[in-house]
Amino acid sequence: MLRSFAASRRLLHTPVVAGQLSFLEGSLERVASIEKATEWATIATSAGASGEDTATVIDYFNKSLPVPLPDTIAPHQLKDLLTRATNLSKIERRGTYGNALEFAGGRSGNANKSIAVFGASGFLGKYVCSEFGTAGYMAHLANRGCEMEMRHLKPNFDLGMTRFPFYSPRDKGSVLQAIGDADYVINLVGKNYETKTLKPSSSFPYFTYETNYTYDEAHVAVPQMIAECAAIAGCKGFIHVSSVVADAKSPSHWARTKWQGEQAVKKAFGESTVVVRASQMFGPEDKLLNWFAVAARALPFVPLFNQGEARTRPVYMGDVADAIFKIVGKYDKYAGESFEIQGEKDYTYEELASFVYDITEQRPTLLSIPEELNPIVKKGAAMWGMLPNPMINEDKVDLWSMDYMSNNTSVPAGDVSAIAETASGKELDAMANGVLTLENLDIQPTAIDTIAFSYLHQFRTGGHFIHVDGYHKEADTKGGSAAA
Repeated sequence: MLRSFAASRRLLHTPVVAGQLSFLEGSLERVASIEKATEWATIATSAGASGEDTATVIDYFNKSLPVPLPDTIAPHQLKDLLTRATNLSKIERRGTYGNALEFAGGRSGNANKSIAVFGASGFLGKYVCSEFGTAGYMAHLANRGCEMEMRHLKPNFDLGMTRFPFYSPRDKGSVLQAIGDADYVINLVGKNYETKTLKPSSSFPYFTYETNYTYDEAHVAVPQMIAECAAIAGCKGFIHVSSVVADAKSPSHWARTKWQGEQAVKKAFGESTVVVRASQMFGPEDKLLNWFAVAARALPFVPLFNQGEARTRPVYMGDVADAIFKIVGKYDKYAGESFEIQGEKDYTYEELASFVYDITEQRPTLLSIPEELNPIVKKGAAMWGMLPNPMINEDKVDLWSMDYMSNNTSVPAGDVSAIAETASGKELDAMANGVLTLENLDIQPTAIDTIAFSYLHQFRTGGHFIHVDGYHKEADTKGGSAAA
């Protein structure tokens, strides 16, 4: 876009004064396309070649511009400036994960757009913030505590491009204030387990252990309130992140509330709501591959529910963040659609366990548990679920006993116009003829084996240096020589 010119004015060396440059920045930001700027440059070139005086050219531009053009600018200066702006706008800039940015200008640029992110401090949230910060967005990063808990997100954005408003998920007024004047709202709020908290009691032991936020609140009530506030605030778009296993008839309460949350936000914000259904995500802070590594340390055996035969199609968290970024960038194109974001290959949980332990070199006991024993296993998982951050709960048993992936047919890449001609996004979901995927966003799914080693090798005894050829041998030799 032409706003890259304003962000890159230090690269220009045209003989115009600061006041003229400032004016042209404002004028160019009002131009809808590069073609218009090219037209201006052509006219200015023709005027200079034909010997037309400056006054004639200025008079032409004054009829097209919202504010008068400075009398002191010459046609050749205008032509030079516009040509440079056009060239700068075509420079391909790369995002955090190598994606080509739709909004040129970079981290210190100004996309002239703003987002409000709820759940920004979570696993996916920090990577979403990185994408938008790289493109020069203004961000309203809502938090439920002290803004210092969100300070790790600040480096993603340029100075002054973030605000950290406090909000309470049960207070509509605070949610409205958190959204502010944001153009788009992204809801990442969700829980893998129902959080618990201690509350005082009048009888011994003088405290009770109660659920703080249930699945119904975290996945339905809170997203619905955020969507309602986004509609009241007049936001252009609302993106809701859900799950590929969201299903009204799922045995998992977690998956059922995910489905209910989708319906709630669509009703609250309207048909233009975009739902992003993500598969299980992998990355440095994931609860999938890391779970196997941590379980090998913490548990006497690693359970494989349904004998580890259920399949999942993990997706890299950077790909999900990139998808959300691109959806916002072309929201008018994707409004009302649903995306199913998952990896390219599917694996059984037994295969994932073997993959993880091949990297970590852990040798835990794997216990294959038949699905028929799930009712008994879930009773034990319910007790474990009482812990503050449980490794296993009833919903994990259900979710890891069934396929965690979508089998819907993907719509051919670049065929979004065909979708609009045949059915709306809602009808498309209902018919299950096809869904939008990473392919439609020109994103190649990242292979799990290209990322996993970078954060799983920490679980090795001795780390990855233990396998460096000659490292320990040389150390032993030097030690022996010194002793001698």
